[in-house]
Amino acid sequence: MRAEGHSNILKQQEPQLIGIGTNPKFAIGQRGLLVCSEQGNVLWDCITYLDDETYQAVKDLGGISAIAISHPHYYSAMVEWAQRFDAKIYLHANDKKWVMRPDERIVYWTGETLQLPGDLTLIRLGGHYPSGTVLHWPRGAEGKGALLSGDIITVVVDRRYVSFMYSYPNLIPLPASEVQRMRDTIAPYKFDRLYAAWFEAIVQQDAHDAVVRSADRYIRAVQEVRYP
Repeated sequence: MRAEGHSNILKQQEPQLIGIGTNPKFAIGQRGLLVCSEQGNVLWDCITYLDDETYQAVKDLGGISAIAISHPHYYSAMVEWAQRFDAKIYLHANDKKWVMRPDERIVYWTGETLQLPGDLTLIRLGGHYPSGTVLHWPRGAEGKGALLSGDIITVVVDRRYVSFMYSYPNLIPLPASEVQRMRDTIAPYKFDRLYAAWFEAIVQQDAHDAVVRSADRYIRAVQEVRYP
């Protein structure tokens, strides 16, 4: 990738949150998020490229103690990152069949939630994948809470809304019952900001209401749409 002109960029998204992405964009162009805390830094989602410059920059920020992935599309080079930083990888056990490179650093968790260092919570939200996971960060957004969603919840052009999908490239929607379950699962958590899978994909404020409002709109649309 270096020979093709790729390099990584680190961008502060807010205090204690660093976005890590590749430029020019590679594949679908997602970026990871490094949540920094005194209890250990957690890398949310993963990118493919890891060079010495990126390693040193992340090490200067305190390294990585844990890696958590929203769903198998972002497994990418997670083992290389984990080996380089001597970090554990946390994946939901229901997605084990999608792991193409087993490693002793992978921890398969079960159930609906898992606590990580730094007061972080992994939440099995489902949707895009049956074990699709989001990360709740209550210290984010100046203490109002942030949700890191990958594309389990995706940000749309109108930042007052988000959306949900089974298959993005094939435009296959989720059933209303699944989106209702996702809505009910995430509703008890407090968060004012939402970070999806790309640098620009952010709901800066009122994100909790945006998710609930969007789920309600989605359910109405798929249940009530009528054709002549």
